[in-house]
Amino acid sequence: MGLRLRRDEEPEEAHEINVTPFIDVMLVLLIIFMVAAPLATVSVPVDLPASTARPQPATDRPLFLSIRSDGGMALGERPVTPDDLGQALDAASGGDREQRIFLRADRTVDYEIVMQAMNALRAAGYLKVALVGLEAGTAA
Repeated sequence: MGLRLRRDEEPEEAHEINVTPFIDVMLVLLIIFMVAAPLATVSVPVDLPASTARPQPATDRPLFLSIRSDGGMALGERPVTPDDLGQALDAASGGDREQRIFLRADRTVDYEIVMQAMNALRAAGYLKVALVGLEAGTAA
């Protein structure tokens, strides 16, 4: 059983797109992102205040300096003191003092402690500091 065509007829084009491979790829990507997203977050518990500023684009490997409610600091997951902050930053950034440092502070932390952390960052030569907060709509 074959298809016969006359010389003056052209074969009809199929106007259907097979979306099954596209859906399969999207589901695999969704699973990858669902597994990878929790690994990319910082797990130091900090109760952030809300901000109405427009969010900035994320960097590849951000450096987070977190100030907990008790005033203790952590660079990423590792606890640090203000005295060894410069050495820890140099080790984490590879000596790149142009890298932006994201400062997270619990909302109950005194402003003086936040300023001491910013002064320690400035003394270490890291002048690009971004303050991290929650978006105003997501504040609890």
